[in-house]
Amino acid sequence: MSVRHTESPNPLHQLGAERLREHTARALTRARERSRTLTDAVDDEDLVRQHSRLMSPLVWDLAHIGSQEEIWLVRDVGGREPLRPDIDDLYDAFQHPRADRPTLPLLGPAEARAYVGEVRDKAFDVLGTARLTGSRLTETAFAFGMITQHEQQHDETMLATHQLRRGEPVLRAGPTPPRRAGPLPAEVRVPAGTFLMGTSVEPWALDNERPAHEVHVDAFAIDTLPVTCGDYLEFVESGGYAQSRWWSAAGWEYVRAHEIVAPRFWRREGERWWRRRFGVDEPVPPEEPVVHVSFHEAQAYASWAGKRLPTEPEWEKAARFDPVSGRSRRFPWGDEEPRADQANLGQRHLRPAPVGAYPDGASALGVHQLIGDVWEWTGSDFRGYPGFTAFPYREYSEVFFGPDHKVLRGGSFGTDIAAVRGTFRNWDYPIRRQIFAGFRCARSI
Repeated sequence: MSVRHTESPNPLHQLGAERLREHTARALTRARERSRTLTDAVDDEDLVRQHSRLMSPLVWDLAHIGSQEEIWLVRDVGGREPLRPDIDDLYDAFQHPRADRPTLPLLGPAEARAYVGEVRDKAFDVLGTARLTGSRLTETAFAFGMITQHEQQHDETMLATHQLRRGEPVLRAGPTPPRRAGPLPAEVRVPAGTFLMGTSVEPWALDNERPAHEVHVDAFAIDTLPVTCGDYLEFVESGGYAQSRWWSAAGWEYVRAHEIVAPRFWRREGERWWRRRFGVDEPVPPEEPVVHVSFHEAQAYASWAGKRLPTEPEWEKAARFDPVSGRSRRFPWGDEEPRADQANLGQRHLRPAPVGAYPDGASALGVHQLIGDVWEWTGSDFRGYPGFTAFPYREYSEVFFGPDHKVLRGGSFGTDIAAVRGTFRNWDYPIRRQIFAGFRCARSI
């Protein structure tokens, strides 16, 4: 008997208008509280400094968050008069590369804070009166959800900037992550077959996640857990960075040109490896997922281990597919929003948790820690799904399609619950190492 493939609906569809407004207001408020935490943690001199040419000054991110909120919520949805049309170009990410942003006439810290506060007041006014039906931008509060995710994505970018800054620690972590619950099999076998990939029903899903479509995946095995620092250290110690046979031509050229010998922020002292994490120097923790590795490094490790990186469809099938019902879940564990005992999200711990720490977050197929801890590189280029339509603007996804960007999945310890789900897609250049990225391996059967 064939199984009919479906996807789980989002509970937002069942909310009335007032409860939807309350939910949306809470999501926007949580994002803003996080933005304040990340910008209030440092002084004004730190806010305007560029800590790496790969990143913007923190004050640019803050004002950019406000500018996007003004454009989409205050002007487009609310139909209100512009507050600061004079800074639209200044905070257009496509007009000014990150390396050049410190030279721009940016709003200062006090002015930026006042601006984003004024924008938020007007956005809440719009939320209180807008009809949450009638157009794609307002249906189920999509535009508000898009702006919430945009702010949380920039919050994670600002968290990466904090990792790059020098000086004493300024961010506070919550309780220590849970420990490993017990031994697990090394890999999970996934039988061949079709499943429903992407979504057509998730109300705040972004254009590159749409539409839902059936995909056939050949039989494969995927690691039960992400690759750990201890696993990766074996590759380092075996001379993995000195042997071209494990690397693609582009990866080998990159690591040799930049004299890379280990994950970013690692250093060796005598016989021991250390890492720097948000201003703290500590021994490399063997049971945590490895983080701050590029696609090239992940691919080389997989080759050394006799495996490969999973494709994007393989990753999503392992995360979402329920073989009993044939349904694609919203999250690995089911359809409910993440709980603290299911995934490490929201910069709660400021580090990945040990592998095996979240047994309640396992997928129906038995794969662990697919959401949170570290973004996971896949072997797939970033491309649109069949039937893709850019919305609400091409520059969110479509301009990045092609072989230059690789897909990452699953979110990290620095990702908020509003900006991650089983269908969420991230992408970046294969050389990127400052992001909170790790990986797991797969193999064909």
